[in-house]
Amino acid sequence: MKSLFLKEINAFFGSLLGYLVLALFLIALGLLVWVFPETSVLDYGYADLEPLFVYTPYVFTFLIPALSMRAISEEIRLGTWELLRTSPLTLVQIVLAKYLALLVLIILALIPTLLYFFSILQLGDPPGNLDQAGFFGSWFGLVMIGAVFGAVGLFASSLTSQQVLAFVLGVFFCFVLYFGFSAVASMQVGSFAYWLEELSLSYHFTNLSRGVIDSADIFFMVGMIWLFLGLTSILLKRR
Repeated sequence: MKSLFLKEINAFFGSLLGYLVLALFLIALGLLVWVFPETSVLDYGYADLEPLFVYTPYVFTFLIPALSMRAISEEIRLGTWELLRTSPLTLVQIVLAKYLALLVLIILALIPTLLYFFSILQLGDPPGNLDQAGFFGSWFGLVMIGAVFGAVGLFASSLTSQQVLAFVLGVFFCFVLYFGFSAVASMQVGSFAYWLEELSLSYHFTNLSRGVIDSADIFFMVGMIWLFLGLTSILLKRR
């Protein structure tokens, strides 16, 4: 399992594409947080990193399917999936190794955004005047959103041998899970709208962004991860 995990990491950083994807992610966030007039924290008049947490899920919707689209679909297309299944690893170990490698890449993409925290601390009046609990709660929420999207992207990659189709499916599933349920719930009334809203990832991310780590929100996201990893394993077993 460790060897497959390291293989996935090396495959990503062994090509220019891997560095390019991470660079584009950080550049896009940097422009949204610091440069674009309508979203820049410099135009807010007070120290706040709300744009980082508002727009990162939008970027994740495209970034993570781009990272995960080749994880299984390429193995199927090249015919190496059958060889991988004859290895001593079980199907669950194969799926977990690929998922953990993807999760490491997501966390590596997020770590540089911690520099924004230290930058915004100096912009406060007085310096250090920042809701630190809210920041780290939101940052932890981004990690959890990325973890869920990673499991969704891996599931999409197992559905087809075509990487482009896997990317499109991954984007669609991530969009529905984060934005879709909330959009539908906003058009409903009564208890059904409430339950529908609770199925949305944005609802649980908003709770975490308040700086209070609620076990219900964590259990929901962990449950979503295991659901899609389980679906991936079942689908690959039938294949």
